[in-house]
Amino acid sequence: MSSQVIKTTEELVLPILEQKNLELVDIKYVKEGQNRFLRVYIDKDGGVDITECGEVSEELSEKLDQADPITNAYFLEVSSPGVERPLKTKEDFEKHVNQNVYVKLYEPIDGEKVYEGILKDFQNNVLTIEYKSKTRKLSVEIPYDKVAKARLAVTF
Repeated sequence: MSSQVIKTTEELVLPILEQKNLELVDIKYVKEGQNRFLRVYIDKDGGVDITECGEVSEELSEKLDQADPITNAYFLEVSSPGVERPLKTKEDFEKHVNQNVYVKLYEPIDGEKVYEGILKDFQNNVLTIEYKSKTRKLSVEIPYDKVAKARLAVTF
């Protein structure tokens, strides 16, 4: 059910986003307590504002009402993915070279399953991350298919 809701929502929201030159980052359909939430994360270069989120929400809400893919009551939330946006596609990695990333792996590389550092390169389906280990700068190459989760990471 959840995967069908996400698929239908994606089909409905993509034309809206294309018209507004916005990007679909992620869709989640989750149950929290007694409530269900359909969360749509959108973005663009420079970030999205609340007005854009509101416009997409209104248009998507109308289309969801017509298609009626969700039988239970739910809350629709359209928002920015935030500063620690997930990196889900190869295009996401290409677009965020030279930015700080957090990457969790399916299996360890050099004994580690988590790396945080600067994404120096993404070529031939391999991420190159420069990270610090104590006082040394090191580099690791991670095959794209070994990435379980990735996101931008804020540094302070």
